[in-house]
Amino acid sequence: MEQSIDSNKKPEFAAGTDPAFIPLPGLAAPAATRKTEPESEAAPETDPETDPELDEAPEAAAEAPEAEADAVADAEGEAEDAEDGPVFEISDRRGSIRVAREGVRFTLDDQEADFDWSEIGAVEMNPARFGRRFTVTVHLSSRRWFNAEVEAASRAQLKEWPAELDAVLDAYFEES
Repeated sequence: MEQSIDSNKKPEFAAGTDPAFIPLPGLAAPAATRKTEPESEAAPETDPETDPELDEAPEAAAEAPEAEADAVADAEGEAEDAEDGPVFEISDRRGSIRVAREGVRFTLDDQEADFDWSEIGAVEMNPARFGRRFTVTVHLSSRRWFNAEVEAASRAQLKEWPAELDAVLDAYFEES
């Protein structure tokens, strides 16, 4: 085995040499693909002419939209009951920031990040001095931080958000 004694040689980083290297703790490598069973073994075949359940399918499909609408209305009613305390929620065309009883949620396009109050060490807000950007940064107790930006519709709206966020943080965030 050869070893280099040259001190000018820079160490190789695993991210550059190994595409499966994951530098962040808590992330896992993609799971290996599973082989699927053939359909003949996975599900028994049914004959539509002899199966009475398949005859009732069009009637059940007609009733499904009404049942879904009722379920959505019930879920919204339960969500409103669960939110007894103050909620701070702002959004723009791409992202949103929500601070509520559950914690802090950042959304950007189709990605979401949820932070529970037990893991949050600090919450920092930064309204833009020039422009209309409002930035909220969540500092975790593990010395990591995440931020999200939302663009306000007007400068007046941008000036209101820090006071609203302060009120919600005072209700939920306990300083240790």
